[in-house]
Amino acid sequence: MSYEPLFVAYLVYFNRDRDYFECHEVLEELWLEQGHSPLYKGLLQVAVGLFHARRGNLSGGRKMLQSALERLAPYPEHTLGIDLGKLRRDTEAYVRQLTEGSIQAFTYYDLTIQVLDPELVRLVAEASHNIAPNIPQRRTPQRGEKHAERQRKLEQRRAREQG
Repeated sequence: MSYEPLFVAYLVYFNRDRDYFECHEVLEELWLEQGHSPLYKGLLQVAVGLFHARRGNLSGGRKMLQSALERLAPYPEHTLGIDLGKLRRDTEAYVRQLTEGSIQAFTYYDLTIQVLDPELVRLVAEASHNIAPNIPQRRTPQRGEKHAERQRKLEQRRAREQG
């Protein structure tokens, strides 16, 4: 199976860097390119939910993670070379902890997406060497130069396809 480079980058930012804002940036681009796939939207929302939870917006994090679960529900346990079933179970546990009754006791923690396909493992490892971590990570939702560059490339690609 072949994998989109932006999906591979998403996995690098998610698992290696825990940079959920950058996860959102790269997967949003793929989501737009791929016609608003609910699968990509759900994966994007997991990252956004964790971004909110880490910043202390527990209600926003819970709502985003719940929405992600609804979007990811129809897909098989093993999808896109990852253990989507495990990610859903981990996300469900997160949502349970973020319910109104337990917010005071909540302690933030990261999730990991288990990569199953050996080819995808290889691609993620290769990409890890080529993708520099964003240090310091952005903790507020602001668009940076990387986003502007990606938007320019996307617009150029669309112009070439139309022309």
